Amino acid sequence: MFTIGPHLSINKGFENIGLEAISIDANTFQFFPRSPRGGKAKELDFDDIARFEDVRNNSDIDVILAHAPYVINLASKSEKTRQNAYELFEDDLRRLSHLPKNMYNFHPGSHVGQGVDKGIEFISDSLNKLITEELKTTILLETMAGKGTEIGRSFEELQSIIEAVEMDEKLCVCLDTCHVYDAGYDIVNDLDGVLDEFDSIIGLDRLKAIHLNDSMYGLSSHKDRHEKIGDGKIGLDAITSIINHEKLRKLPFFLETPNDIEGYKDEIKLLRELYED
Repeated sequence: MFTIGPHLSINKGFENIGLEAISIDANTFQFFPRSPRGGKAKELDFDDIARFEDVRNNSDIDVILAHAPYVINLASKSEKTRQNAYELFEDDLRRLSHLPKNMYNFHPGSHVGQGVDKGIEFISDSLNKLITEELKTTILLETMAGKGTEIGRSFEELQSIIEAVEMDEKLCVCLDTCHVYDAGYDIVNDLDGVLDEFDSIIGLDRLKAIHLNDSMYGLSSHKDRHEKIGDGKIGLDAITSIINHEKLRKLPFFLETPNDIEGYKDEIKLLRELYED
């Protein structure tokens, strides 16, 4: 089954975004558990969650993906910033414990000048406290484009975080097509080579989701500007190869393209036509 969906607003409630996803032929979706700028999350509506589970049980929706706020920076040299990030992260995981079949994706963070190694140390220290035996949510490190002092611009940096986490079986990876291309991994001309490199450094068994985005600026630009499918530097031919690749095609794909709901509907229709059953 081709599993694909858009990014939708949780403000409408889980039942409504589940129905909205189904209405555009999506069978998964991504959402922010709170504002992407952080702040307090709305109180959980357990009746709404129960209604969503009914929707999910009567549809093809299976695993869904929560995205951490962009303000989370577990790698910051500021203790206050790290503590705020930790508290938001911990609260999101607590809330997600009430929602079955989910994953939680986050940007590893920026070291803000103190160096990659120190940033990775701070990230892994927090993850070692956040990841417990009781945790049911799979946490995903996102591949990054490498702008500024971002950590996660290379597979080696992500693997260094994973290696420093004790319960690493609950820590996996989400590959963003725009980000990896902007970071310098040529998924247009050497997709097999990139996947082989990922496998040798991290292991493809840790790859649990794909952010499917075209890139406005392209290879090694380190810009992180998403483009609509087929309108960017990656292009439709390469994206077709990505969704049909034997090592990727069974993963869930999440669109983060600059679209409204109708734009997502059109992209999903196009991608389903290009997917080889």
